Amino acid sequence: MFTPIKKFARALRAPSAEERETAYLNGSFDRIDLEYRQRQVDRGLFRSR
Repeated sequence: MFTPIKKFARALRAPSAEERETAYLNGSFDRIDLEYRQRQVDRGLFRSR
C-alpha cells in the first residue's frame, strides 16, 4: 500500500554528500583527472561549511 509513496519520496530526495562525491569521482576521464577530483573532494568541495 505504501510502496508507491515510498518510491515517490525516494525520487524527490536530494542526493547525500557521499553520493555527490561518488558521482563526481566516477565522472573522471583519466587517472590525472581522478587524482585532481580526489584532491578537491579531500578539500571539502561537497561538504557544507
